[in-house]
Amino acid sequence: MLAIIPARAGSKELPNKNTVLLAGKPLIAWTIEAALKAKSISRVVVSTEDAGIAEVARQFGAEVPFLRPTELASDIAATRDVLLHALATLSELPPAKPISEFCLLQPTSPFRRAEHIDQAMELFRTKSASSVIAVTEFEHPIQWAIQVGDDDQIVPPPPEGGCQRQGCEANWRPNGAIYVCQSAHIQASPSFYGPNSYAYRMSREDSLDIDTQMDLLYCEFLLQRHAPGQ
Repeated sequence: MLAIIPARAGSKELPNKNTVLLAGKPLIAWTIEAALKAKSISRVVVSTEDAGIAEVARQFGAEVPFLRPTELASDIAATRDVLLHALATLSELPPAKPISEFCLLQPTSPFRRAEHIDQAMELFRTKSASSVIAVTEFEHPIQWAIQVGDDDQIVPPPPEGGCQRQGCEANWRPNGAIYVCQSAHIQASPSFYGPNSYAYRMSREDSLDIDTQMDLLYCEFLLQRHAPGQ
Protein backbone atom coordinates (compact mmCIF):
# COMPACT_ATOMS: atom_id res chain seq x y z
CA MET A 1 0.00 0.00 0.00
CA LEU A 2 1.20 3.47 -0.93
CA ALA A 3 1.23 6.14 1.79
CA ILE A 4 0.95 9.77 0.65
CA ILE A 5 1.94 12.53 3.08
CA PRO A 6 0.91 16.02 1.84
CA ALA A 7 3.06 18.81 3.26
CA ARG A 8 3.06 22.38 1.98
CA ALA A 9 5.25 25.23 3.17
CA GLY A 10 2.61 27.90 3.71
CA SER A 11 1.08 27.89 7.19
CA LYS A 12 -0.18 31.04 8.89
CA GLU A 13 -1.14 29.88 12.40
CA LEU A 14 2.16 28.09 12.98
CA PRO A 15 4.96 29.13 10.58
CA ASN A 16 6.93 26.23 9.04
CA LYS A 17 4.43 23.93 10.71
CA ASN A 18 5.42 20.72 8.95
CA THR A 19 9.08 20.99 9.91
CA VAL A 20 8.74 22.67 13.32
CA LEU A 21 10.48 20.66 16.02
CA LEU A 22 8.44 18.46 18.35
CA ALA A 23 10.59 16.87 21.04
CA GLY A 24 13.64 17.68 18.93
CA LYS A 25 12.34 16.08 15.73
CA PRO A 26 10.67 17.72 12.70
CA LEU A 27 6.91 17.30 12.92
CA ILE A 28 6.67 15.54 9.55
CA ALA A 29 9.25 12.99 10.72
CA TRP A 30 6.78 11.56 13.26
CA THR A 31 4.41 10.61 10.44
CA ILE A 32 7.15 9.36 8.12
CA GLU A 33 8.53 7.08 10.83
CA ALA A 34 5.07 5.72 11.69
CA ALA A 35 4.41 4.96 8.02
CA LEU A 36 7.78 3.24 7.57
CA LYS A 37 7.13 1.07 10.64
CA ALA A 38 3.64 0.05 9.49
CA LYS A 39 3.61 -3.49 8.13
CA SER A 40 0.86 -2.62 5.67
CA ILE A 41 2.76 0.23 3.99
CA SER A 42 5.19 -0.59 1.19
CA ARG A 43 6.01 2.92 -0.03
CA VAL A 44 6.03 6.36 1.63
CA VAL A 45 5.81 9.41 -0.63
CA VAL A 46 5.70 13.06 0.43
CA SER A 47 3.88 15.53 -1.83
CA THR A 48 5.25 19.04 -1.38
CA GLU A 49 6.11 22.14 -3.39
CA ASP A 50 8.93 23.08 -1.02
CA ALA A 51 12.56 21.97 -1.47
CA GLY A 52 13.27 22.35 2.26
CA ILE A 53 10.42 20.05 3.26
CA ALA A 54 11.51 17.63 0.55
CA GLU A 55 15.03 17.49 1.99
CA VAL A 56 13.78 16.84 5.53
CA ALA A 57 11.42 14.13 4.24
CA ARG A 58 14.26 12.36 2.43
CA GLN A 59 16.48 12.56 5.51
CA PHE A 60 13.89 10.55 7.43
CA GLY A 61 13.39 7.93 4.73
CA ALA A 62 10.48 9.12 2.60
CA GLU A 63 10.48 9.41 -1.18
CA VAL A 64 9.93 12.78 -2.83
CA PRO A 65 9.89 11.82 -6.53
CA PHE A 66 8.29 15.10 -7.64
CA LEU A 67 7.49 18.62 -6.45
CA ARG A 68 3.84 19.53 -6.74
CA PRO A 69 2.75 22.69 -8.61
CA THR A 70 2.53 25.83 -6.49
CA GLU A 71 -1.17 26.22 -7.31
CA LEU A 72 -1.74 22.98 -5.41
CA ALA A 73 -0.02 24.42 -2.34
CA SER A 74 -2.25 27.43 -1.71
CA ASP A 75 -4.64 27.99 1.19
CA ILE A 76 -7.57 27.06 -1.03
CA ALA A 77 -6.05 24.02 -2.72
CA ALA A 78 -8.26 20.97 -2.13
CA THR A 79 -6.73 17.83 -0.65
CA ARG A 80 -8.52 15.79 -3.31
CA ASP A 81 -6.74 17.72 -6.09
CA VAL A 82 -3.39 17.18 -4.35
CA LEU A 83 -4.09 13.45 -4.20
CA LEU A 84 -5.24 13.23 -7.81
CA HIS A 85 -2.04 14.98 -8.89
CA ALA A 86 0.10 12.62 -6.81
CA LEU A 87 -1.66 9.50 -8.11
CA ALA A 88 -1.44 10.65 -11.74
CA THR A 89 2.21 11.67 -11.46
CA LEU A 90 3.29 8.49 -9.65
CA SER A 91 1.48 6.30 -12.19
CA GLU A 92 3.64 7.84 -14.94
CA LEU A 93 6.95 7.47 -13.10
CA PRO A 94 8.84 4.14 -12.99
CA PRO A 95 7.50 1.48 -12.57
CA ALA A 96 4.72 3.36 -14.42
CA LYS A 97 1.65 1.44 -13.38
CA PRO A 98 -1.77 2.53 -12.08
CA ILE A 99 -2.18 2.89 -8.33
CA SER A 100 -5.41 1.22 -7.22
CA GLU A 101 -5.38 2.27 -3.55
CA PHE A 102 -3.53 4.55 -1.16
CA CYS A 103 -3.33 5.78 2.42
CA LEU A 104 -3.33 9.51 3.18
CA LEU A 105 -1.44 10.51 6.34
CA GLN A 106 -1.40 14.15 7.35
CA PRO A 107 1.94 15.28 8.83
CA THR A 108 0.33 17.16 11.72
CA SER A 109 -0.87 14.04 13.58
CA PRO A 110 2.27 13.01 15.53
CA PHE A 111 0.55 10.57 17.90
CA ARG A 112 -0.88 8.39 15.14
CA ARG A 113 1.33 5.30 15.23
CA ALA A 114 2.18 2.36 12.99
CA GLU A 115 -0.35 0.10 14.73
CA HIS A 116 -3.11 2.61 14.00
CA ILE A 117 -2.24 2.53 10.32
CA ASP A 118 -2.16 -1.26 10.25
CA GLN A 119 -5.48 -1.53 12.09
CA ALA A 120 -7.14 0.92 9.70
CA MET A 121 -5.74 -1.09 6.80
CA GLU A 122 -7.08 -4.33 8.27
CA LEU A 123 -10.54 -2.75 8.49
CA PHE A 124 -10.21 -1.58 4.88
CA ARG A 125 -9.40 -5.13 3.76
CA THR A 126 -11.94 -6.90 5.97
CA LYS A 127 -14.81 -4.69 4.84
CA SER A 128 -13.68 -4.48 1.18
CA ALA A 129 -14.25 -0.77 1.75
CA SER A 130 -14.10 2.06 -0.72
CA SER A 131 -12.63 4.15 2.10
CA VAL A 132 -11.73 4.03 5.79
CA ILE A 133 -11.60 7.30 7.73
CA ALA A 134 -10.01 7.72 11.16
CA VAL A 135 -12.38 9.36 13.63
CA THR A 136 -12.46 10.45 17.25
CA GLU A 137 -15.37 11.23 19.55
CA PHE A 138 -16.43 14.86 19.95
CA GLU A 139 -15.02 16.44 23.10
CA HIS A 140 -18.54 17.47 24.17
CA PRO A 141 -21.97 16.15 23.12
CA ILE A 142 -23.11 17.91 19.96
CA GLN A 143 -26.58 18.02 21.55
CA TRP A 144 -25.22 20.85 23.70
CA ALA A 145 -24.53 23.04 20.66
CA ILE A 146 -26.30 26.40 20.53
CA GLN A 147 -26.64 29.11 17.92
CA VAL A 148 -25.73 32.73 18.61
CA GLY A 149 -27.37 35.46 16.56
CA ASP A 150 -25.71 38.54 15.09
CA ASP A 151 -26.86 40.50 18.13
CA ASP A 152 -25.34 37.87 20.47
CA GLN A 153 -28.76 36.55 21.46
CA ILE A 154 -28.71 32.80 22.10
CA VAL A 155 -30.99 30.56 20.10
CA PRO A 156 -31.89 27.78 22.57
CA PRO A 157 -31.07 24.20 21.62
CA PRO A 158 -33.89 21.72 21.04
CA PRO A 159 -35.23 19.92 24.14
CA GLU A 160 -32.93 16.95 23.63
CA GLY A 161 -30.02 19.36 23.92
CA GLY A 162 -30.48 19.30 27.66
CA CYS A 163 -29.35 15.68 27.99
CA GLN A 164 -26.73 14.73 30.55
CA ARG A 165 -23.35 13.76 29.12
CA GLN A 166 -23.88 10.07 29.98
CA GLY A 167 -27.29 10.06 28.30
CA CYS A 168 -26.21 11.71 25.04
CA GLU A 169 -25.57 9.56 22.00
CA ALA A 170 -21.89 9.48 21.04
CA ASN A 171 -20.95 11.42 17.92
CA TRP A 172 -17.72 11.21 15.98
CA ARG A 173 -15.65 13.50 13.77
CA PRO A 174 -12.83 12.79 11.31
CA ASN A 175 -9.49 13.44 12.99
CA GLY A 176 -7.45 13.78 9.79
CA ALA A 177 -4.86 11.21 10.87
CA ILE A 178 -5.64 8.37 8.45
CA TYR A 179 -7.60 8.00 5.24
CA VAL A 180 -7.40 4.71 3.34
CA CYS A 181 -9.06 4.83 -0.05
CA GLN A 182 -9.61 3.12 -3.36
CA SER A 183 -8.17 5.37 -6.08
CA ALA A 184 -11.29 4.84 -8.20
CA HIS A 185 -13.42 6.18 -5.35
CA ILE A 186 -11.53 9.46 -4.89
CA GLN A 187 -11.37 9.91 -8.67
CA ALA A 188 -15.14 9.58 -8.98
CA SER A 189 -16.28 11.19 -5.73
CA PRO A 190 -15.83 14.74 -4.38
CA SER A 191 -14.87 13.36 -0.96
CA PHE A 192 -13.70 10.27 0.89
CA TYR A 193 -17.24 9.52 2.02
CA GLY A 194 -19.50 7.05 0.29
CA PRO A 195 -21.94 4.19 0.90
CA ASN A 196 -19.03 1.80 1.52
CA SER A 197 -17.03 4.00 3.90
CA TYR A 198 -16.08 2.84 7.39
CA ALA A 199 -14.82 4.56 10.54
CA TYR A 200 -11.60 3.63 12.30
CA ARG A 201 -11.96 4.88 15.88
CA MET A 202 -9.05 6.52 17.67
CA SER A 203 -8.72 8.04 21.14
CA ARG A 204 -8.74 11.80 21.51
CA GLU A 205 -5.13 11.83 22.70
CA ASP A 206 -3.87 9.81 19.74
CA SER A 207 -5.95 12.05 17.45
CA LEU A 208 -4.26 15.31 18.46
CA ASP A 209 -3.59 17.57 15.49
CA ILE A 210 -0.99 20.34 15.55
CA ASP A 211 -2.22 23.52 13.89
CA THR A 212 -1.24 26.25 16.36
CA GLN A 213 1.55 27.06 18.81
CA MET A 214 -0.77 26.05 21.64
CA ASP A 215 -1.28 22.63 20.02
CA LEU A 216 2.48 22.22 19.78
CA LEU A 217 3.04 23.16 23.42
CA TYR A 218 0.33 20.75 24.55
CA CYS A 219 1.88 17.87 22.60
CA GLU A 220 5.29 18.72 24.06
CA PHE A 221 3.71 18.62 27.53
CA LEU A 222 2.20 15.18 26.89
CA LEU A 223 5.50 13.82 25.60
CA GLN A 224 7.29 15.07 28.70
CA ARG A 225 4.78 13.28 30.94
CA HIS A 226 4.43 10.03 29.00
CA ALA A 227 4.30 8.61 25.50
CA PRO A 228 0.70 8.85 24.15
CA GLY A 229 -0.99 5.48 23.88
CA GLN A 230 1.14 3.91 26.59
